[in-house]
Amino acid sequence: MSSKALQKFLDENLNDLKSKGLYNEIDVLEGANGPTIKIKGKELVNLSSNNYLGLATNKRMEEACIEATKKYGVGAGAVRTINGTLDIHIELEKKIAEFKHTEAAIAFQSGFNCNAGAIQAVMNKKDAILSDALNHASIIDGSRLSRAKIIRFNHSDMDDLRAKAKEARESGLYEKIMVISDGVFSMDGDIVKLPELVKIAEEFDLITYIDDAHGSGVMGKGAGTVKHFGLSDKVDFQIGTLSKAIGVVGGYVAGSKDLIDWLKVRARPFLFSTSLTPGSAAACIEAFNIMSESDELVNKLWENGRYLKEQLKNLGFNIGHSETPITPCIIGDEKLTQQFSKRLIKEGVYAKSIVFPTVPLGTGRVRNMPSAAHTKEMLDRAIAVYAKVGKELGIIK
Repeated sequence: MSSKALQKFLDENLNDLKSKGLYNEIDVLEGANGPTIKIKGKELVNLSSNNYLGLATNKRMEEACIEATKKYGVGAGAVRTINGTLDIHIELEKKIAEFKHTEAAIAFQSGFNCNAGAIQAVMNKKDAILSDALNHASIIDGSRLSRAKIIRFNHSDMDDLRAKAKEARESGLYEKIMVISDGVFSMDGDIVKLPELVKIAEEFDLITYIDDAHGSGVMGKGAGTVKHFGLSDKVDFQIGTLSKAIGVVGGYVAGSKDLIDWLKVRARPFLFSTSLTPGSAAACIEAFNIMSESDELVNKLWENGRYLKEQLKNLGFNIGHSETPITPCIIGDEKLTQQFSKRLIKEGVYAKSIVFPTVPLGTGRVRNMPSAAHTKEMLDRAIAVYAKVGKELGIIK
């Protein structure tokens, strides 16, 4: 039985969320998270997964996972710094560094853990962090944990970044200053202005930190946003996940050997959490092998993204300013956004609503995530449903 104070808090706040259309109901999948999914016995075209390259169900990766599990067991058995580092973890980290064009890499249990651990390992209360206003929640939390002064700059506004970097440097208050940005912004699909950011960082001696969770496996022929701009030697921290385009679970930081050596002794999630399962590590290695052999999946992802974006825009939907396959349909009102998403699902398209606090109030949207595994027929089915439901709800004419 909950305490009266706790129950009062829960009742009031859950009811408040529901009344404002901000309560998120979790759907349960009955099978794999592929280009189509099954929920409550119904098959739906899946446009809400981060499984960009369709690798979550790749047969080669499944076999690699099974073989590693047979060899090493289902778990690593300890944290990395005691005896939870298996040779397969070292192989994975070498593979990541090679793919990201850096000296070294370190694997974490999640992308969130990367930001929770890497920022505070280097930054402290004597420092400052310049953070893009639309950075991911894990960056915000990681920055708070560091106790550094957080200075937000307007989203992708390089003039604002330069002005705030100049002010911070000239104040003389901070020992180190870091600039942090997503590589690809997950809610709008736009890309960091990295060449300008790097130029400002060089002018004011800023540590550069790019979280490329939605760019790794997507941008730069798969190698990420930093590689896309040819700036691998100009960015200090490259963060990525192993759970989106790679299709498995985990995260990583790629950078100089000295940086990675430091994170291995100071990044708290690395030090105090059991390491990646052997099967996950093996599957990730195979994913990097697949991407290194061919850019076919990346090309297919972009082809599908361009097609879906073009068709939804032609129907009259507001798709924002996405520069990547991420395709938001911005509705605005939170309740209408959730109603729209529920109607799409009823008609056979799984496109989940995204509302506050994930995005600012009044910018509710249904975010579409096409993948390399979608066929044109699947996308056409989804587009037809969008047209029908959009007209019914008065979102398009």
